[in-house]
Amino acid sequence: MTDETGPWLVVGLGNPGREYAGNRHNVGFMVAELLAVRLGGRFGRYKRVVADVAEGRIGFGGPKLVLLKPQTYMNLSGGPVAALAQFHKIPAERVIAVHDELDIPYGQVRVKLGGGEGGHNGLRSMSKSLGTKDYVRVRFGIGRPPGRQDPADFVLSDFGTAERKELEFLVDRAADVVESVVTKGVEPTQNAYHGV
Repeated sequence: MTDETGPWLVVGLGNPGREYAGNRHNVGFMVAELLAVRLGGRFGRYKRVVADVAEGRIGFGGPKLVLLKPQTYMNLSGGPVAALAQFHKIPAERVIAVHDELDIPYGQVRVKLGGGEGGHNGLRSMSKSLGTKDYVRVRFGIGRPPGRQDPADFVLSDFGTAERKELEFLVDRAADVVESVVTKGVEPTQNAYHGV
C-alpha cells in the first residue's frame, strides 16, 4: 500500500477553450473532470496558478487528490504543475500525469513511472518544470493517425464517431486506473490493468 498521509497531484493534460474540448489531445481533461465528479469536487480557477483546480478524497477519509487542468496551452503545462506541487509540498513521485498516447492502440490505458516524453509537449513541459521525469504517467491510447495524416493534426482533431461510442467507458476505466495508482501503487495497477 502507498503512504496515505500526503496528497497526490493528478494532472489532466489538455488545451483550454471550447474548440479543443473534444480533441484526442484533451483526454487528460476528460479523465480529470470525471475524477472531480467521483470525489464530489468542482473545478474552479486557482488564484496562484493559471489552472482550474478541484480537490477531494477517494472514499471516506481516503487519500486526498488535488486535480489540476492547466489553462495554459499544452506546451506550457509544466509551470502550473510545478507551482501547485510546490504549494502543496507534493513530491514528483506523487504527481500523476494523465495524457493521450499515440504509441498505444485506441482504448488501452497504460501506467508507467518516469521515462521519456515520446514527443508529447505537455510531458516535456512538466519534466522541465518539475526538474525530473520521475512522475507517474497514465497513458490513454489514441493510436496512430490513419494514412499520412500529420500526428499534430490528429491529436488536435476530435475523436471519431466509432471511438466516441466507447469513449465514456474508456475515460471511466482511466479514472479507475488513477485511483488504483493512488491506493495500490504503480506495479499492482500495471498487473491489474495492462492485460485489459
